[in-house]
Amino acid sequence: MTDLTVEGAGPAAPGAQGRDTVHKARLAYVPAQPVATFTALAAENAGIIPMSLRTVHFVMPGGVDDPAAPSGGNAYDRRVCLDLPGFGWQVTRHAAPGDWPRPGRDAREGLARTLRDLPDDSVVLLDGIVACGVPEIVVPEAERLRLAVLVHLPLGDETGLDAAVAADLDARERAVLRAVPAVIATSDWAVRRLVSHHGLAPDRVHVAAPGADIAPLAPGTDGVSRLLCVAAVTPRKGQHRLVEALAAVRDLPWTCECVGGLGHDPEYVTHLRTLIDRHGLADRLHLTGPRSGADLDAAYAAADLMVLTSYAETYGMAVTEALARGIPVLATDVGGLPEAVGRAPDGGVPGILVPPEDPAALAAELRGWFGEPDVRRRLKAAARGRRAALDGWAATARSLAGVLQRLPEAPRRAA
Repeated sequence: MTDLTVEGAGPAAPGAQGRDTVHKARLAYVPAQPVATFTALAAENAGIIPMSLRTVHFVMPGGVDDPAAPSGGNAYDRRVCLDLPGFGWQVTRHAAPGDWPRPGRDAREGLARTLRDLPDDSVVLLDGIVACGVPEIVVPEAERLRLAVLVHLPLGDETGLDAAVAADLDARERAVLRAVPAVIATSDWAVRRLVSHHGLAPDRVHVAAPGADIAPLAPGTDGVSRLLCVAAVTPRKGQHRLVEALAAVRDLPWTCECVGGLGHDPEYVTHLRTLIDRHGLADRLHLTGPRSGADLDAAYAAADLMVLTSYAETYGMAVTEALARGIPVLATDVGGLPEAVGRAPDGGVPGILVPPEDPAALAAELRGWFGEPDVRRRLKAAARGRRAALDGWAATARSLAGVLQRLPEAPRRAA
């Protein structure tokens, strides 16, 4: 197919902090589409003729394609680059190497140079982990560029930050989001959070929820005992709570695989391994690191139940990846996770949500999963129903395209 995505220059860099774990090879499910398909999509969904595609400059983390640091945010960024041309927008990618959202001098200068070199009135979509920590760079450019910021996770919501650091990041993010004409969040919950927390005008904050690619139904292992957690191993993902819950049900015949990057917080990974050893679970609970392609497919295919014990999530792409295979979910009731779990068309709920900070509640639900066949049957039926009703990535791209289309002229040009 004709490639409508233009790659910007810039070397890859380690992945940014605090992203949900989904590797770029999940794009293996993207079917090849000829240019004619893009034409039909644009005509049907956006009323835009692709022969005159507009350009959006997408500024994203330098590690967006790094296989060692997969995340939901990175997967989202890559995927919408593929789908936006079908809705009238050619994407020029600009990778921004650096340790975002607290970059060093070289990274700051590189981002400033990238924005400075763009022509006046350019349409620019910035990943929030790059933009929100540097208002001194982004805010002045809002005078001459049409800026939209895509917030995958509010910076201050990252678990484990020093209070002073969190407060500083929060203030910086507020300055950026108040200065740009459009903010994009990944769930209705996240929209409400940003509006109330940062005092934003509701009509400037929009939702573009992640899509999902329907995958083959997971056959599972024995229908009950194989647990899977797909998440970067970080304090925000709360795998220590999962370990504590599993230790409380060690009498049950479970095994659990935790798939996700191990390089974000080595100290936490060490703590987690120590906790696993202390509870004598090393032969049943494995930290396997990041997986992609056929290896990740195999992990999902073997799973009977998806478990996620996060402290904060704006959506939860790993949840919909599981549901796209008909796998039920056991997760913490935080942020946008209830939206990701959702409901089947008949009203059935394909998962169980437990209060955060309560490993005992998680353990109790695991006992119910193992001990109540009717519960398992109900959850599996609902997961298959939810699978068929999941929105695809075209809906995400359509929402983004609508926001970009409505961006007003930059103030300096309008004046």
